[in-house]
Amino acid sequence: MIGRLRGILVAKRPPWVLVEVGGVGYELEVPMSTLYDLPDAGKEVILLTHYAHKEDTVALYGFLRDDERSLFRDLQKVSGIGARIALAVLSGVSTSEFARLVQGGDVAALTRIPGIGKKTAERIVVELRDRVGNVVAAVPAGATPVARDPRSEAEAALQQLGYKQAEAARLAAAVAADGDDAETIIRKALRAALGR
Repeated sequence: MIGRLRGILVAKRPPWVLVEVGGVGYELEVPMSTLYDLPDAGKEVILLTHYAHKEDTVALYGFLRDDERSLFRDLQKVSGIGARIALAVLSGVSTSEFARLVQGGDVAALTRIPGIGKKTAERIVVELRDRVGNVVAAVPAGATPVARDPRSEAEAALQQLGYKQAEAARLAAAVAADGDDAETIIRKALRAALGR
């Protein structure tokens, strides 16, 4: 199993990144919270990973912080939640904010995350309330948010997070401003969708 990668960040195409390690390029899907804090392409990066193997697919997910990887894994233990929704959760709220919502039983706020309906939100509160008690988000040293992608790339990333094409386009159009890069548009769109 692959638990960690250390290599050169070759490319960022939300929600995917390409990291070269010893001449091999690893394509990883990452939450927006990790993408925001990655260095520029061409610089070294260390990512904690989660390797998923199903009957017909293999996927590798990357995280800068251990609390994000732990929450990603815990979320998938809840009935009805897979990797796509777990990534949407991590992309929409910080781990500490998620812990606060779960401990406070804020089902309404949880249902604003794409892919989470009322019943799923209620299951999350019941099943994860005890597990998220000690979540403290750690910010990686020397990390700075960087991106250089257009609005269409932001729309594609929003679709990967579970929004329908028309909804992703509407969200991106509503928040995009001149000079915004994809990560800024994604961040603003997710905040708008969650009513924050």
